[in-house]
Amino acid sequence: CSDAFVPLGHFQAKALHYPDLPIAEVPHPFGGLSIKEVQSVAERCIEDIARMACESKLPGSTGSSADLRAKKLRMADDYTEVNRLFRERRWSDGLPIFPPTEALVERLLASTARPRDEVIATIAPGFGAATVEMIAINAAMAGCDPGCLPVLFAALKAATSPEFNLQGIQTTTDPVTVWLIVNGPIATTLGMNSGTNCLGQGNWANATLGRALRLILQNVGGALPGEMDRATQGQPGKFLFCCSENEQQNPWEPLHVERGFRADQSVVTVVGAEGTLNMNTHVRTADEILRIYADTLPRASGNDYRTGGDPWFIICPEHAQILSAAGLSKADIKQRLWEQSKMSASRMATPDLELTQLRRRKELGTILPNTMIPVCTSPDRLGIIVAGGEGTHSVHVPSFGNTRSVSREVVC
Repeated sequence: CSDAFVPLGHFQAKALHYPDLPIAEVPHPFGGLSIKEVQSVAERCIEDIARMACESKLPGSTGSSADLRAKKLRMADDYTEVNRLFRERRWSDGLPIFPPTEALVERLLASTARPRDEVIATIAPGFGAATVEMIAINAAMAGCDPGCLPVLFAALKAATSPEFNLQGIQTTTDPVTVWLIVNGPIATTLGMNSGTNCLGQGNWANATLGRALRLILQNVGGALPGEMDRATQGQPGKFLFCCSENEQQNPWEPLHVERGFRADQSVVTVVGAEGTLNMNTHVRTADEILRIYADTLPRASGNDYRTGGDPWFIICPEHAQILSAAGLSKADIKQRLWEQSKMSASRMATPDLELTQLRRRKELGTILPNTMIPVCTSPDRLGIIVAGGEGTHSVHVPSFGNTRSVSREVVC
């Protein structure tokens, strides 16, 4: 580990039951070092690893309990005291929680036929077991209604798929968070908001689902801020980032149908989202809308261009109708945005360009300063949903880069 991230190394080693695992340190930061300086650092690191291997016995695992059941905690029936304890033990997200009483958790568990000790997923970076019961406890803390549990099961299965790279998303210095998109009948059943202010406050299902997912990632996955969650600043979306697609005002096939599911299936998609960028334009032609969208993407500081990432667009219904009326399919829009948003490699800082040359050489060949770099590896990597209410505001959602969105069916 670089010396600034040794605490992360120790926290992850402890989470994996090797709290005394020795760590070879290198100085931080090293991104600006010359090749010769990096070689020198690497040689010292190799010597440290060799010495540790020769002088130290690999510390034994402290093991883990085979009992995956949650333990009961008896407390006075005092909302303030419960929240104080949860703050002290870092079980909350910084906001007040609903005390997960036995009765409240049992009410949620009664809504699923799955056994309470079934492991739905193992959550990086601490690789804690997200059992049905643990998911229900965190859902109770967030205020979820019982019908939300199947959505959370599907979201966790999606987020722990290898291509999503939850380990990277949970521990990076990047502000990335998990954006949860819900399609199909379950969104209507839960009363989710896909229209006006769908990414904002005011809707119980959007808010509690997004918050429950965050609490699970933190409490089961062990991604506590300042420990294994190393985000330099983070973003408000790390409290919650959740919406459904406005399928009623979508002139194209909805996201889940585009991805091979039936229209009557309920589906969850997870995206590694860096944040949101408003795209407000009052133009009334498809060509101009796409030009404005494409001009919004290029930025020398973005991960998508460096890695060939997973960028997204939330298209407002008004823009969607103009684009559809012009005879454009979603595939047409993706192709044109991919072509029109290419960025000259000369805009990148030298170390960022060197990193891009390493990561995208196989795809793009030799990258020179005049190379035009696409935002992602192919047009179909651009994600599009239709959401929001009245107004000419669409949204660009840049990605973490080292991630791929994943969709999973919600099985009730």
